[in-house]
Amino acid sequence: MKPSPNAVREMPSRFVQQLRFRSPITPISYLSILNGFWRFALKQSASDMLSRGVIQRWLRDIRARLCTVQVFAYARLVDRFLDWMVSIGSLPNNPLAQIRTQYGLRAARPVVRSLLAPNPTAALEALRPFPRFGSFLGPAMRDHVTLMKSMGYRYKSTAAELLRFDRFLQSRPDLSGQPLKVLVREWTKASLAPSHALLCQKVGRAVSKALHRLDPTIQVILCDRRVERHAFQLRHRPYIYTEDEVRRLLKEARNFPSPRSPLRPLTLYTMLVLAYCAGLRIGEIVRLNVDDIDLRDGTIDVRDTKFFKARRLPLASSVVSALRDYLAARKQAGAPTEPVSGLFWHTQSPGRYSRVTAQMLLIRILRRAGLKPEKGYAGPRIHDLRHAFVGNRMLAWYREGINPQPRLPYLATYLGHKDINSTLVYLTVTQELLQQASERFRVLGARILRASTGGMA
Repeated sequence: MKPSPNAVREMPSRFVQQLRFRSPITPISYLSILNGFWRFALKQSASDMLSRGVIQRWLRDIRARLCTVQVFAYARLVDRFLDWMVSIGSLPNNPLAQIRTQYGLRAARPVVRSLLAPNPTAALEALRPFPRFGSFLGPAMRDHVTLMKSMGYRYKSTAAELLRFDRFLQSRPDLSGQPLKVLVREWTKASLAPSHALLCQKVGRAVSKALHRLDPTIQVILCDRRVERHAFQLRHRPYIYTEDEVRRLLKEARNFPSPRSPLRPLTLYTMLVLAYCAGLRIGEIVRLNVDDIDLRDGTIDVRDTKFFKARRLPLASSVVSALRDYLAARKQAGAPTEPVSGLFWHTQSPGRYSRVTAQMLLIRILRRAGLKPEKGYAGPRIHDLRHAFVGNRMLAWYREGINPQPRLPYLATYLGHKDINSTLVYLTVTQELLQQASERFRVLGARILRASTGGMA
């Protein structure tokens, strides 16, 4: 049904009023965009009111006046507006949401790009995702994933890698029926990146082992250590934060601008404290509950980590003090106090920070502190705080005259590793650590030399 003229004025205004903005200019811009969209839609015939054709003509109209980035921003706002109208019963459906559902898409941007293409139908069909495990090897890979999960493995990352291989096979129907080595070789040619070559080798070996269990005549693909070494050499090198840089990070976290969420600066500060002082992963931090903190014993319980493990960690007194301050501020902010409620709480559902949101906010702190460029992936990562924790722990042992070798199993347990081999990945040799180790060797060597020469050295 064609909206009444009052709806042109009232519906965009109602939608904007229920949103919250930081800037007073934003609601004015939103109203201008939505009112313009409604006026355009009203000029169409009643039968073609809010169909795909109307959306497509509106997109072509604004593209003649705006740049591509603005077109995407306008379309995203209209998409939210139409979803809201459907939720309150003012519209039967959202054409953009229908297209996303029909073609299995999540974001509006590829839909907008396709609607602006010369042949929108063909462009949308090209976006339709391949069915899961739809290749000629798909059933075998799906059965392998099911088997591994039934044995207790999470198998999420490997399953995602197998799906990437499956999508490649579906995009290359000419390879159907070829030997597995040929398939892996062709997939390797799709990218020159050493990391892609290593991924292809890893997936090829996993698939060959799965097929070998069904048919012993199929050979298991062997690993090429040269590919692994080349990819490892080009990996992102860990960044070891200095004490001054950590202080800058903590200061930026406490001063983080968040007028709508007053608890957020202290939240980010406490997250950084746990990442640097306890070596916790971001995923472990955001999964913490209120009852995981024991201020009296000065411990923290980390549950449901990698390989289904859990561990209880003793904390330094400064970390316990930071947690005590945060819990007091959290209670004052009106956060739920149930034991299973998220430690790092915010008002939006589900009441705790997601891993993606926490990572995004902490990266903003890195940029504000000047440790990471304003754009791009270059520079330190939040996970490097875990590397810094290990490096500083080793450095502290050397300074205290402690032999770190017998302490490594304890460090591995503290980090949640199954053995010290995983911990060794985090041992980055810094200049100061090298000097401490060299001095330890010099003292030991001099003592041995004096003993062998009868004290004459």
